[in-house]
Amino acid sequence: MSQLPHDPAPEKEGLHPRNRHRGQYDFARLSQVMPELAPFVAVNQYQTTTIDFANPAAVKALNKALLKQFYNVPNWDIPAGYLTPPIPGRADYVHYAADLLASVNEGVVPTGRMVRVLDVGVGANCIYPIIGHREYGWKFVGSDVDPAAVRMARQIAASNPSLAGAVEVRLQPKSTDIFSGMVKPNEFFDLTLCNPPFHGSPAEAEAAGQRKERNLGTARTAPSTPNFGGQSSELWYPGGEATFLWRMAEESALNRHNFFWFTTLVSKKETLPGLYKSLKKLQATDVRTIPMTQGHKISRLVAWTFLDAEQQQAWRTKRWGAQPPSQV
Repeated sequence: MSQLPHDPAPEKEGLHPRNRHRGQYDFARLSQVMPELAPFVAVNQYQTTTIDFANPAAVKALNKALLKQFYNVPNWDIPAGYLTPPIPGRADYVHYAADLLASVNEGVVPTGRMVRVLDVGVGANCIYPIIGHREYGWKFVGSDVDPAAVRMARQIAASNPSLAGAVEVRLQPKSTDIFSGMVKPNEFFDLTLCNPPFHGSPAEAEAAGQRKERNLGTARTAPSTPNFGGQSSELWYPGGEATFLWRMAEESALNRHNFFWFTTLVSKKETLPGLYKSLKKLQATDVRTIPMTQGHKISRLVAWTFLDAEQQQAWRTKRWGAQPPSQV
């Protein structure tokens, strides 16, 4: 691999200033860190060193290398058929969520295990807890409706010393519930993270997978399956993203005293008016929309809280205390 050219490293467009992946991937270095990536690395027709991003095995090997080099997680894997998340985009969400906490803490990102985060739909990949703990030292609870995903996420947390004591993974027994059943009595979280399922049915998820394949210029060599590129719970929810987020808003109000900030990614801008209407009806005290851009892909983080100014101050004092300026 030492013969691979080192590409110039212009910054990727739109990523958060603290994102470790703003530069182009150094495939030569990453292949040294994770040798199983090396067979997938080649120079393309534009004389750029890259991998085939339509190849799930190549993307998984890239993720393994990135997690080992940048996040001190050498033991990471996911079962076949589960989503392989784009790490730069997932890191962006974590950093913008950190800015959200800082915005109500005199500009200082609260760090350390005193900050507790609930990752709704942690998945088999456990990506948000890995990034959030590495970057800010936060402590995580991850929830998921898929027993196999829960087992894999627990294995990742248990097999990497850097995550020791920082990640708990819980099985959500009712597939339509979000916060209900996941919050213990007298348990408090400073933040929630969620990447909701986009689609409303297996057929809709399958059609989207086929479009993705066409856009990547790939063709199937096996029969079509509704779980292409992810398991059912990762891809679809009855009623789609809009229904999922309506349910999330309703359940957030029922658990308003156990959380400071609720946040979620929203993929479809058409979903926003309905979510805003629900949050207004539920009397959220602060609703924010934070745009996120990676190249040509546009998404947004929507955050809300039910705490008034006095309650926010009491929460900060009790849970975060006086913290030194953030070192991030």
